[in-house]
Amino acid sequence: MSAFWSAWIIVITLAVILGCAWLLFATRKSQPHQETTEETLGHAFDGIEEYDNPLPKWWFQLFVGTVIFGLVYLVAYPGLGSFPGVLGWTSTGQWETEMQHAEENYAPVFAKYAALSVEELQKDENAAGLKMGQRMFANNCSVCHGTSATGAHGFPNLTDNDWLYGGAPDAIKHTIAEGRIGGMPPWGAVLGEDGVRDMANYVLALSGKAVDSESVARAKPQFQALCTACHSADGTGLQALGAPNLTDDIWLYGGTFEKVAHTIRNGRNGVMPAHKALLSDDKIHLITAYVYSLSDK
Repeated sequence: MSAFWSAWIIVITLAVILGCAWLLFATRKSQPHQETTEETLGHAFDGIEEYDNPLPKWWFQLFVGTVIFGLVYLVAYPGLGSFPGVLGWTSTGQWETEMQHAEENYAPVFAKYAALSVEELQKDENAAGLKMGQRMFANNCSVCHGTSATGAHGFPNLTDNDWLYGGAPDAIKHTIAEGRIGGMPPWGAVLGEDGVRDMANYVLALSGKAVDSESVARAKPQFQALCTACHSADGTGLQALGAPNLTDDIWLYGGTFEKVAHTIRNGRNGVMPAHKALLSDDKIHLITAYVYSLSDK
């Protein structure tokens, strides 16, 4: 934060607090000899008149106490621009302390289950390790893949047996820890609009859809020239590159003609963020075990 904005926040904050204090004292009517008066403010409605009496003493003192509390708080804790507060408290420091406390208490529990292989965790009668993985999945992965892990538009369904980069435990663990970056280049400029529509028909034909046979015939040579390096000659994909299988009628971005044509025309860019900086190896192991348990192996 710059010095200007820090000073601006300090001035505004203190002005509001001190202004409230001034208003509180300025509007309090001094009546040393009596607590109430018969003098009114001239307001009357339905036979009810408003008297010019001060706040009850306890109520006034409570307001004064809140002003004092606010000033003490701003001295002790951050709140006045870049002033850190005399106690040195920060939200980051509080979070780090809590995380360290949790690590010390729960690390042995995670380590116990991390010592088991993914396959062994599947056989655990109590499934305690998988339940821990499920909760961590909900906290870290469900925003993209859904609470039930069935995915969404552009986010893979983890409950089937279709894997872009492989469904073995090591492949899943690598995906979670290191992340993935997938790219489908746009071919609209190369194929032209007619070529894009022919290619969409060809791709849909690979998954058994009824399409225009003449379009398929025209697109086949172009598919062999442009697409087989990633999707293979028969369209079954290549997990080493994350290129999807086009023959199984499972679609990451939708399998209608227009959506397939959009993918061919404009390309796609998918990113799975790396979690190794956010989660320990033991936690990644348990999430791997949970994800592995979801698929139809």
